[in-house]
Amino acid sequence: MKVDQIIDCKGLACPMPIVRTKKAMDQLEAGQVIEVQATDKGSLADIQGWAKNTGHFYLGTVEEGDVLKHYVRKASAAETREENKHPHAISNDELEKKLADNEKITVLDVREPAEYAFKRIAGAISIPLGELEGRIQELKQEEDIYVVCRTGNRSDLACQLLTEKGFKQVKNVEPGMTSWTGPTEK
Repeated sequence: MKVDQIIDCKGLACPMPIVRTKKAMDQLEAGQVIEVQATDKGSLADIQGWAKNTGHFYLGTVEEGDVLKHYVRKASAAETREENKHPHAISNDELEKKLADNEKITVLDVREPAEYAFKRIAGAISIPLGELEGRIQELKQEEDIYVVCRTGNRSDLACQLLTEKGFKQVKNVEPGMTSWTGPTEK
């Protein structure tokens, strides 16, 4: 595949591959292709979701050893759109209070299994972002769902997906697990 620019994101975790991809994409012309090299397994769902959300074209991913090579073609100005953000968010502190008050809510953790294994909110359901669409039936549309990830980016994409699929009571937890000070389990 002819690539116009290669971005090295090896060793970086969410949200850095997306941050660097956005910055590099601004420098390209419509129709040009970028290769994003990453080692973070979550970058697959991140890149796919970001491309879908902005109108750019996700072309595919090739795995070479530990490196994922993601290919994205820049859309023309007529095809791109402003990046959507899920309109409903809640702070870490607000979620912590709901949990302390024993409110009946569902906490959905969309991080990768390794991230979830090391530190998670007690009782959180683990469905990585890349698996969410295929496992959406595990969630109940009528429940209040609070979506958490590492920084609030993947959870934002997950909230948008859930809303598209008819879930009405979905909130993005910001800034996510990087700043979580509430109780956790391992």
